[in-house]
Amino acid sequence: MCGIIGYTGKKQAEPILLEGLKRLEYRGYDSAGIAILKNGTIEVRKKQGKLHVLADELRRLPIEGITGIGHVRWATHGIPNEINAHPHLDEKKKIAVVHNGIIENYQALKKKLITEGHRFISDTDTEVIPHLIEKFYKGNLTDAVRRAASLLKGSYAICCFHKNEPHKIVGARCDSPLIIGLGKNENFFASDIPAILNYTQNVVFIDNAEIAEITPKSYRIINYKGKKILRKPTRIKWNISQAEKEGFKHFMLKEIFEQGKVTKNILEERIKKNSIHFEELALKNTDLKRIKNIAIVACGTAFHAGLTGQYVLESLTGIPVWVDTSSEFRYRNPIVGKETLAIFISQSGETADTLAALREAKRKGAKTLAICNVLASSIARESDGVVYTHAGPEIAVASTKAYTAQLTILYLLSMHIARKRSKLSEKDFNKLLLQFKKLPHILEKTLSKYRKEKNNIANYAKLFREYYLKMHHKSTFLYLARNINYPNALEGALKLKEISYISAEGYPAGEMKHGPIALIDENPWVVCIATKSAVYDKMISNIQEIKARGGIVIAVATEGDKSIRNQNINYIIEIPEISEFFSPIVVVVPLQLLAYYVAREFNYDIDQPRNLAKSVTVE
Repeated sequence: MCGIIGYTGKKQAEPILLEGLKRLEYRGYDSAGIAILKNGTIEVRKKQGKLHVLADELRRLPIEGITGIGHVRWATHGIPNEINAHPHLDEKKKIAVVHNGIIENYQALKKKLITEGHRFISDTDTEVIPHLIEKFYKGNLTDAVRRAASLLKGSYAICCFHKNEPHKIVGARCDSPLIIGLGKNENFFASDIPAILNYTQNVVFIDNAEIAEITPKSYRIINYKGKKILRKPTRIKWNISQAEKEGFKHFMLKEIFEQGKVTKNILEERIKKNSIHFEELALKNTDLKRIKNIAIVACGTAFHAGLTGQYVLESLTGIPVWVDTSSEFRYRNPIVGKETLAIFISQSGETADTLAALREAKRKGAKTLAICNVLASSIARESDGVVYTHAGPEIAVASTKAYTAQLTILYLLSMHIARKRSKLSEKDFNKLLLQFKKLPHILEKTLSKYRKEKNNIANYAKLFREYYLKMHHKSTFLYLARNINYPNALEGALKLKEISYISAEGYPAGEMKHGPIALIDENPWVVCIATKSAVYDKMISNIQEIKARGGIVIAVATEGDKSIRNQNINYIIEIPEISEFFSPIVVVVPLQLLAYYVAREFNYDIDQPRNLAKSVTVE
């Protein structure tokens, strides 16, 4: 969840490290720091708070040097402060280390090191790492890191250097992402591609239980037994401009407005001559025909995409589908086996809980399939098959375009499996494809209403803020929907909670009378997804029940629906007419925008909400 950057070359390291950390801010953090080798001495600057605090310190006390490491920290062990911030040094101040992850056996290691005479100054689990490296160092940093890493239990990405080997940086990885970037007479370490994309598009992915070293002109990878591993670089196809705001005030807003383009690109890539292509799927037709049940496993927003996928897969394939949260899947002895297709959804492909669930499913013999956005990520590499969403970098912590990309892939995958299993006739298949191809245009039409600063959703957010302050911060949100859009009620509530810190809950509308209706008075604002559908009349009844109890209703409705305007609804958000089956991809857009504008009204940090990280790489 933290961010790591390392540089060795001929240029000054400080501005490169700072720029890299700036591009890693989205991972979520509470402190930042860098260590640079300057004239044979390790100089460290680290500060609690946002990166600009560290940048101000470096303007006051700059560091010259051409080898260094940097870190943005999301606290796990030890409160956010300068002492606990990374980098950490060994006792003799010869070794600097940054670390992402959790060392589960750090207390036992720390206790043993203390008995051997080592002294600790922080409350972090990370500090045991430089002390272990110091213990094993005999003139070869790579070997010392290899020996130290073999004792660590938990998840980690480590990046370090030693003052006696001035042009070398060493990294190690176990269940936390770490990559090498290859430049001309300069090389990099990073926890994520955007950190180094301004300097190189040539990347080497480090696998679990591997040690890597870089110098300005070379790189080398070995396993924990010291055996050399040959791995060629991968060329990253997207560029740094895709990770910029491009005139938008926030990354989240930019990424909301990219959804039409992302969906269009997916359909153009996957649909060729009225057939669906998944070149990287790596699952044979016999595998698809053997499936008797499907498990979809994911966290957060990806979990909500999976819930929608359940509706779509069952509807088209006739295969029983169940959806589980990754963090619970492996702890309840899930019943999966050789006839199970287990689908794991993760934007980053590094989500720790989802990766652990994937390994549990594989252990039980299930066929595994990853849906993710990041090339060669851990979940993608360890699955039997993978489908990339190719949504480009998603920088805002609150996921938007990754969600619609995941939904788009799930629809296509469902149609593909249904066709291979002869559950969908050619005529019905072509009919669905024809409808689906219209989706990008409908998304763009929906988004076009909100390109101006002043729009109805922004106005509703302003009215809510006034009401919220008037009610002394007591007002809350409920999100209600039925059938295939129920997962969007959960997703809309999650988006609001993530970036505005306002209590919000999503429910199936039919469950309202089984408890949530007790919350309805003049305080709750209730978002009702009431687009034209088979359950439209039921939703109208739910709206009337809310209005009868004084609730404030925001309805997401179909353009031109005159009936809903006769329901005495407080506020209406219209979307273009679309079939109920494909509507979730469009319905979510106003829910994302509502969350965005509410958070903006309260002047919150929309792209980097408190306590959250983009990629959750620790359990």
